[in-house]
Amino acid sequence: MEWFDWGVYTTFTPFFASQFFHTGDTVSDVLSTLVVFAVGFIARPFGGWLFGWIADRRGRKLSMALTVALTSLGSLAIGLSPNYAAIGVGASIILVLARLAQGLAHGGELPSAQTYIAEAAPKQRRGLWSSLIYFSGTIGQLTGTLLAAVLSTWLSREAMNAYGWRAPFILGGVFGLYALYMRVRMHETEVFVDEAVRDDPTAADGASPQTRKGVIWQTVKEHPKLLFQVVGITMGGTVLYYAWAISAPAYAINVLDVPAAGALWAGVAAQVVFLVVLPIWGVVSDRIGRKPVLIASVVGVAVLSYPLNAMLSTSPWSLFFAMSIALVFLGGSAAVVPAVFAEIFPTRIRAVGLAVPYSIAVALFGGTAPYLQTYFADLDMTSTFVWYSVALGLISGLVILTLPETKGIDLKHRSVGAHGRRKSLRATAA
Repeated sequence: MEWFDWGVYTTFTPFFASQFFHTGDTVSDVLSTLVVFAVGFIARPFGGWLFGWIADRRGRKLSMALTVALTSLGSLAIGLSPNYAAIGVGASIILVLARLAQGLAHGGELPSAQTYIAEAAPKQRRGLWSSLIYFSGTIGQLTGTLLAAVLSTWLSREAMNAYGWRAPFILGGVFGLYALYMRVRMHETEVFVDEAVRDDPTAADGASPQTRKGVIWQTVKEHPKLLFQVVGITMGGTVLYYAWAISAPAYAINVLDVPAAGALWAGVAAQVVFLVVLPIWGVVSDRIGRKPVLIASVVGVAVLSYPLNAMLSTSPWSLFFAMSIALVFLGGSAAVVPAVFAEIFPTRIRAVGLAVPYSIAVALFGGTAPYLQTYFADLDMTSTFVWYSVALGLISGLVILTLPETKGIDLKHRSVGAHGRRKSLRATAA
């Protein structure tokens, strides 16, 4: 549901931009709407800190329930908001506040979900299980793109601009209520409960508010290198992912003049390819290791970015082939990163230690990617954004080389100290 809500914003931007902004120029309205998209990312680090702290102190389950509830409220606010013609700048304010609320929620959503899945998975199949994070998210993104394709096929451009764009946001809010019902019925992970009981033997329910607060922040301060590694790995992958998986159809419609229906159907087909390769990459990482998969993925798509952009034309087929090739490579990092992040962090900071640097990196690089891509294209400087994404991808590749191989480690035995961390990895290797 997070990715459905987040994805439909960029996918439907060409249709609702002028409903919230009214500059008289279509491209200016789109750019203003994409600025709000980036503003929503500003709240992510704060959400990462808040919900990551809740996840590590009170449990993964509670954090995940709160984030999906806030996401749903933000989606409903956008879908039901009056437009600029009705309330003027008030419409723009509602859009900004709703995106800030969703950004706050999404800052804690993915780290909490990644942590939950990784801790629940069998260690020999954690790569496969962790691929379900992006598999599930892509289903949400695919559903949003498919909905856009169907609506743009059935409705005229005028109807899409007037009311068709509201459908995905209202549906997202309603579906979010079911996700909330599902999450409040989940069980807490054994890894988290065991760690909480070690901190406080009376905390059989997995929560130890008196003792865990100081332990969490002390552990964070002991692992500064991990925080920088999260930022380094994320910066390249998130720009490349947002450029090819999220904003590519909207970019093709606005900049390349690809017919809207054709571009959206091309996006749907490319995301089906992405779904197929995700579990395959997860299985490969469980067999040969995380680092080879990560390096092949990030460096591969970075190197291919320029020729893939050169493939793009006014034909939807060119968009499909370019997106598909990029997403085959991106599938490697998308499948493996959730497992890697869980494996390099100690249990007591597994959520907040990931959430804060991850949210900062996504806000700085992912949140600005659609805007920069459109902005440079409007200035006829498309290659500038391409080389920017290539440089970040190569930097991420260098950071990946600094990681230990973590395939198959036992998360229950992840120690909080450097000595314990080395001991855990040696035991795994043995």
